[in-house]
Amino acid sequence: MAAALAGSLLLASCGGSDSGAEDGKTLRLWHYEAPNSAMGVAWNEAIKEFEAKHPGVKVKFEEKGFEQIQKTAPMVLNSGDAPDLMEYNKGNATAGKLSQQGLLTDLTAEVTRHGWDKKVSGGVRTISQYDTDGVMGSGKWYGVPNYAEYTMVYYNKDLFEKYGVAEPTTLGELTSAMDTFVAKGVTPLANGGAEYIAQQYLYQLALSKADRSWVDAYELYKGKTDFHDAAWTYAAETFADWVKKGYISKKSTGVKAEDAGVSFIQGKSPILFSGSWWYGRFKEENKFAWGTFLWPGSNLTLGSGGNLWVVPKGAKNKELAYDFIDITMSKKIQNLLGNKGGIPVAADPAAIIDPQAKTLIADFNTLSGKDGLAFYPDWPVAGFYDVLVSETQKLITGSEKPDAYLSALQKAYDKGVPKT
Repeated sequence: MAAALAGSLLLASCGGSDSGAEDGKTLRLWHYEAPNSAMGVAWNEAIKEFEAKHPGVKVKFEEKGFEQIQKTAPMVLNSGDAPDLMEYNKGNATAGKLSQQGLLTDLTAEVTRHGWDKKVSGGVRTISQYDTDGVMGSGKWYGVPNYAEYTMVYYNKDLFEKYGVAEPTTLGELTSAMDTFVAKGVTPLANGGAEYIAQQYLYQLALSKADRSWVDAYELYKGKTDFHDAAWTYAAETFADWVKKGYISKKSTGVKAEDAGVSFIQGKSPILFSGSWWYGRFKEENKFAWGTFLWPGSNLTLGSGGNLWVVPKGAKNKELAYDFIDITMSKKIQNLLGNKGGIPVAADPAAIIDPQAKTLIADFNTLSGKDGLAFYPDWPVAGFYDVLVSETQKLITGSEKPDAYLSALQKAYDKGVPKT
């Protein structure tokens, strides 16, 4: 995730509903951000602020994994055990699907009342609103993002220096750098084939040959999507070639996103292409010099508003949930999020003083300013995330050729597109 990512960073649920949860004294909150990520730090501070402003009310935070919420949310939200507020993935296949199923609260009136619509705009707003078919970009507000995100190339400067590799500025230079690492017995790209990492490499390759109309056709159904077009074909063939060349390990099919990130943190992998959601954690945990750059030779990259605060239809304490969202949109929490390596939607620019954070936000603003955010590959249709995982695993092992891979994606995609 996510793309929208986000990774499976945390442990399983701490348990069921809290007795007394209906008495207005408990706010049940679910999210899946690591405690030392920018969002985790900011939201922990928001919890303290919320409890200070609501004497006698406690926040019961229940740790969840990204995959856990992705797979179980419809079932949980259809039961009597729904939380009051939860972080949920954005896009047609996730938040859009739940809104269409009537499992989420329409937040439109609250958005206007609190002025959140004044803080959320452009491509960040796109993922907040869904029409009656569950398609993002218009209609009622079913979620509120309080941060934004995008993908980038993280690289280990120490390993690059050790092997005499310069920071790439073109795709040719990136390819040459990976050849150098392979020649030295180092697998250059950290990969997680069991989750979102692998499919995001492939989608980025496609985006490097695509434009906005291609993205709109794929994500918003504004045109026909052909998985055997030049962009998708280039992506699948190049990805398969990169596996053959040793840029991506054939053994990475069972690797989770968390493990791919940890391999970078431990200095085992010189390169990881992933999202800004890792930035704060890398800032804290990396013991080596590191940097980032946008994917070379592409006007588009994966990115959007961050995951959404959603209020389940069956939430028992909705007013408390709205108050908590409002605190996360406050200048204090937004500024904290920005200085910890997140991309805030409503911070005071002068309050962001960390140099690395300034660079991160400046790169996002560059992307956003040129309409370069292209969302995520699993968003268009329900269940597509699992299809992308399983099919991309086959591409890694070589059990499926690029043409068959693209045909499988076409079949799953066409099956899920709304017939309107």
